[in-house]
Amino acid sequence: MEIEVKSKDENEMVFIIRDAEVPFVNAIRRIAMMEVPKIAIEDVNIVQNDSAMFNEVLAHRLGLTPLVSNLDAIEGMEMADECDCEEYCPKCSVSFTLNKTGPGVIYSKDLGSDDPIIKPVYDTIPLLKLKEDEIVEFEAVAKIGLGKDHAKWVPTTVCVYKQYPKITFNEDSEVNYDLADVCPRTILKSDRRSKKLKILDIEDCSMCKSCMRADENNYINIEFEPNNFIFRIETDGSMPPEEVLSKACDVLSDKSDKFITFSEN
Repeated sequence: MEIEVKSKDENEMVFIIRDAEVPFVNAIRRIAMMEVPKIAIEDVNIVQNDSAMFNEVLAHRLGLTPLVSNLDAIEGMEMADECDCEEYCPKCSVSFTLNKTGPGVIYSKDLGSDDPIIKPVYDTIPLLKLKEDEIVEFEAVAKIGLGKDHAKWVPTTVCVYKQYPKITFNEDSEVNYDLADVCPRTILKSDRRSKKLKILDIEDCSMCKSCMRADENNYINIEFEPNNFIFRIETDGSMPPEEVLSKACDVLSDKSDKFITFSEN
């Protein structure tokens, strides 16, 4: 198996996987979404809320606010259900507090954390709006969880793959130059000088086969390479995409080790 990174930034990574099977690639995708630990606000104790926003809606917004969850942030912390405390403690949680008086918009940057590292990823997420003399005061407790239990613990906003496109031309058929205009992603270009269609970016092909349906000459054929994949991971900023991928591989490896141990006993 070979892996080639095509592009990467702080929140997104696109890479090519070659010589792999669909079940393996899909297992990585599902684990990256559902079983990579992430910290998110779980419990909210609202002392006072004079705003027009219901307490339940405010708690929901807080839960979906991305918090820094990279390795440096959550290293040494325990899952809430694995901690031996009664409710929550510094080993398994981080507390946030807020006490504001209106008028004004309350943003994620206004949340005060008792951990200097674990804080909202983005400062400008609006939480609620206060009118003159309205007060909001609460304490929120963030815990580590998994995406399979709630969407707020899903570290990815996009985690998808597609099989690598394969475009071939029938040299015995007449060239249909109009197919370049049919392609919704404009990956084809008509070249009348060389009397053929050129492929500009095959990896951007969605394999919609619009060109095949419009081709009366059977000149173009759209297929895919069954063991090659284009994989894209985009996170909510709580952790880098390469870290999500690494943790997903660790989880898959642990699951495989359990099967091996079981089969040997």
